[in-house]
Amino acid sequence: MVVVDTSIWISFFNRPTSVEKHTLDDLLDRDAVVLVGVVLTELLQGVRSKTERETLHDLLSALPYLEMTFETWLSAGDLSSVLLRKGRTLGFPDLLIAALAQQHACSVYSLDQDFRHIPGLSLYVPNPA
Repeated sequence: MVVVDTSIWISFFNRPTSVEKHTLDDLLDRDAVVLVGVVLTELLQGVRSKTERETLHDLLSALPYLEMTFETWLSAGDLSSVLLRKGRTLGFPDLLIAALAQQHACSVYSLDQDFRHIPGLSLYVPNPA
């Protein structure tokens, strides 16, 4: 399963000929995408109309959803601490995405290069066409 980061969803919605759009279409067709709350919230921030919100809701509500647990919060805090000791600061949303992905043995598909610095995180890399 793959946690799809906001950066990929933005490309999916706004760049219909992009590699990210085609890759995400394939992942969706294979039922390989899971949603996390922080990505949902970030996407809702960019909604410009009621119609866009309804479209977003219809698409995303059909996806499996990963909930934060006490253990997930602990993992996010531990991950942040490890990275800070290495001189790296990650944004709160990325920490939550990484912690959920690791907790549920998922990969992360993102354009955000910060995810490369997270120890033990599996990154989804699309196959070249």
